[in-house]
Amino acid sequence: MPQEKAKLKEVPKPETESDAVGKEEPSVCPKCFGTGMEYLEGRGVRPCICRKQRSQSGLIQAAKIPRRYDGCHFSSYRPTNPSQERAFKFASRLAMDYPAVDRGLLLMGTVGVGKTHLAVSIIKGLTERGFSCLFYEFGTLLKEIQNSYNPVSKTSELTVLAPVFNADILVLDELGASKPTDWVRDTMAHIINTRYNDQKLTVFTTNYLDRSGDSRDETLQDRIGIRLRSRLFEMCKTLTVSGEDYRRSFDRPLEAAGS
Repeated sequence: MPQEKAKLKEVPKPETESDAVGKEEPSVCPKCFGTGMEYLEGRGVRPCICRKQRSQSGLIQAAKIPRRYDGCHFSSYRPTNPSQERAFKFASRLAMDYPAVDRGLLLMGTVGVGKTHLAVSIIKGLTERGFSCLFYEFGTLLKEIQNSYNPVSKTSELTVLAPVFNADILVLDELGASKPTDWVRDTMAHIINTRYNDQKLTVFTTNYLDRSGDSRDETLQDRIGIRLRSRLFEMCKTLTVSGEDYRRSFDRPLEAAGS
């Protein structure tokens, strides 16, 4: 039988100087040259600022803040009335004083008054200081827990809840928005009680108030139950935020032609 000809592997040619032109060099910190330690003349070495920046970037990503809130920070919050100024004061103070605080915040008020803006600002302020934070819209969290029961899913309830239990600061947005079934209330109680027992700080936002001007409107207690509302009184300082819905400014009527 004719012998098969051996296939010769093509040896790669050495890269010439002209071949390298146009290729981007990997970004290296000019202060520490990638070592993570910066040398100071006559003073020794210290951790380079690039390490802190990388750490902050990782903490922000781990916080799972939705992209919609990229522009939210204390510096971009514009209070328009005393209730918003008061909420801003307490939120910014929490971000500055933590961990020397023993209670979180419950920001309640109608839609579009800046509650989530302040809650996200707290997260960003604390991640800049090196604390682990986590943001969850409560309905989304419940959905992820429900999906973990699906045998096809590759997640488990523990996988979903472990970061919620372990984060230094947890923001639960839109508390009470989900239909208050027994399972929803049991899940809320499990999350809130675990963080309470572990002395983990939690920030809540809700569109439901403690008192309603209309007897037909539900209160926060109606949505989460009397026991959990009682627990939140101990866990958080309640701040009622009022004002106009700022989102209405995005839908201004067009002026008539020729006016």
